[in-house]
Formats: sequence, C-alpha cells, structure tokens
Amino acid sequence: MVKLSSEMVEDFEKMKVFPFATASKNGEPNVVPIGFCKLQEDRETIWIADNFFHKTRQNLEENPRGSIYVWGPEVKGCYQIKGDFEIKTDGEDYEKMYKAVKSLGDRFPAKALAVMKITDVYECKSGAGAGKQLL
Repeated sequence: MVKLSSEMVEDFEKMKVFPFATASKNGEPNVVPIGFCKLQEDRETIWIADNFFHKTRQNLEENPRGSIYVWGPEVKGCYQIKGDFEIKTDGEDYEKMYKAVKSLGDRFPAKALAVMKITDVYECKSGAGAGKQLL
C-alpha cells in the first residue's frame, strides 16, 4: 500500500467535502460528495462513511476500486487518490465510525464503513506534471 506524504496529509485535513468516484463492473462512472472521509494514522487507509450511498455502494460491491479528489482554495496540492475498498457493517472499525458519524447528528444513518487502502496518488495540477503518478 501507499502512504501519503506529510504535505498530502496536511492538504487532506483541510478538505471539507471530497468528490468520490466509483464505477460499476461495466464501467458506468458515478461521483458523489463525501463529508465523512477520514485518513487513518497509518496514512495509507481512508475511512468513508456510507450514509446515503446507493449507486456508490453497488459499485463498490461489484468493483471494489475508487478514487477521491483532494483540491480546494486552502489546499496547496491537487491529488487524485486511488485505492481498493472493503465494506464493513460490523466490527470494531465499523463501531468507531458509527459513533463518530452519529456524534455529528442523527440525520446520518452510518449504514456501513468503506475502508480504502491507498494504491496510487496522481498529480492533478495543470502543467508539465499533470497526471504524473506521485506515489
């Protein structure tokens, strides 16, 4: 797996909403905004809460790959982070996510935890390095 650099971690932590892309087994793309997207201490695992997934959840079950995008006015870099996913609906990690999501309000159902193991990071800034694999 791939660990984010210190600069990438700093940028990640500034994000409020992450674009999250998945695709069906047939390649039909889907992108949704994610509010609960937490980088874990190992810097190679990201937790995403399934609050309102429909197509996203189906896509992850058919094709357990996805990507998030890190960019914004307060972010120095611009990254596309890709990874492999596992869906959890019970266990210690799920319970931790559930408690964290519920602390934000009862309107969030916290149906499942999508665990991303980072496999690749790409540059998204324009210019000569655009699209270059960073990690």
